[in-house]
Amino acid sequence: MHTTIKTIGELRKTNYASKSIKEELRANLIENIKKGKASFKGIHGYENSVIPQLERAILSQHNINFLGLRGQAKTRLARLMVQLLDEFIPAIDGSEINDDPYKPISLFGQEQVLKFGDKTPIKWIHRDDRFFEKLATPDVTISDLIGDIDPIKAATLQLSYADERVIHYGMIPRANRSIFVINELPDLQARIQVALFNILEEGDIQIRGFKLRMPLDLEFIFTANPEDYTNRGSIVTPLKDRIGSQILTHYPETMAVAKIITAQEAKLQDDRICKIHVPELVKDLVEQIGFEARESEYVDSKSGISARMSITAYENLLSTAEHRCMVSGAKETSIRFADVLGMVPSITGKVELVYEGEQEGAAFVAEKLIGEAAKTLFMEYFPKIKKLKHEEEKDPYDSVLQWFFEESSFELLDDASEKEYATALNKIQPLNALIAIYMSEIDEKDTLFVKEFILWALVEFQKLNKQRITKGFSFKDTYGAYLSGI
Repeated sequence: MHTTIKTIGELRKTNYASKSIKEELRANLIENIKKGKASFKGIHGYENSVIPQLERAILSQHNINFLGLRGQAKTRLARLMVQLLDEFIPAIDGSEINDDPYKPISLFGQEQVLKFGDKTPIKWIHRDDRFFEKLATPDVTISDLIGDIDPIKAATLQLSYADERVIHYGMIPRANRSIFVINELPDLQARIQVALFNILEEGDIQIRGFKLRMPLDLEFIFTANPEDYTNRGSIVTPLKDRIGSQILTHYPETMAVAKIITAQEAKLQDDRICKIHVPELVKDLVEQIGFEARESEYVDSKSGISARMSITAYENLLSTAEHRCMVSGAKETSIRFADVLGMVPSITGKVELVYEGEQEGAAFVAEKLIGEAAKTLFMEYFPKIKKLKHEEEKDPYDSVLQWFFEESSFELLDDASEKEYATALNKIQPLNALIAIYMSEIDEKDTLFVKEFILWALVEFQKLNKQRITKGFSFKDTYGAYLSGI
């Protein structure tokens, strides 16, 4: 459509035909499907679950409710629906509610057409300006969403309060011909939800006694968290009945999908002062922490573990390595397992703890989740560690444990240079044989991290002891640690 067209008369000479927003979304989705074009780029893990349901809801011209725990891309999906709108649509110039030039519904729009006819001026609205979003909170009022009488407007225009022109429209009428998102719908007071009934069903809005037949053209998208149904509120049944499709969202089901999301969303600064190598095992560890948290006895699973936890944790991990480079003056480094502890602040702020978790403390739970993630990944590569075994029975880890038994102590310092770090780990010769047998295909640059990873995992399996010292960590065999009182 040519946005140079300025009047209704000029518009009539084109092939433009009015469509409702739901017809718009449907037509453009059909076009995308025919062309094999993805309508929801950047959304991963929903290809065979959420997206097909969403596409069917759009084809059915439904209002939609996304039901799922936090961090499951509910709002992202709603925002991406904007791309299914026409790039530009015409509206009567000066209209507060984006009146369709052919079908004005406001008194202003109707009067403009009566007064100017085909010379009625029009404006063009880009699809990016047709998205409205409101977070439902207990203090949201009917005036905010629908409107109220404006006494200042009445006085200025010298109008009676019975005149429709004294109405100040709320967010919903102003979003006419747009996508309107209400996030966390159960948090909206029941009486406010009731006010949405007729808008969804008939397009009627009522403001302080005014009965307005305004067939608003809206695509309503709601989001809700299942936890809210019991903790804070609920969606009232009549409103729920008027929402065409309720779509259940979910967390990434595989490590591969989780890693793609984190890599896509994490802010990876290009101006870092040093080059940081991130072993693939580290990326697995970051995601595994999220999987562990969703199963942890210390974490409230009903609250959910947002994908934002992995994203911010990964950002903190890189910044921890960068900070170490600043201190040491290094121009290049690789992630160390000790750097993983730099993710603790990102974890503590993203998990809701149950009573047992609160008793232990958020930092303890975060470190526990890191340990559990290390144990899980360790068992994917290395043989199972037996708690008890016969004295003569051989164990793949015997040589490593024997090395620590013979050494009085082993330390990894926080500020160790790249050379000092490598020298320290390479002293433990039995680790080379262990890696050669069970992780022979790893990148050579990842070897040092894997060596440290093995030590931390053996600590988690209680085969070694670890103690925080002034500027690093000390590792000892369990017998030596017992004698020294650790």
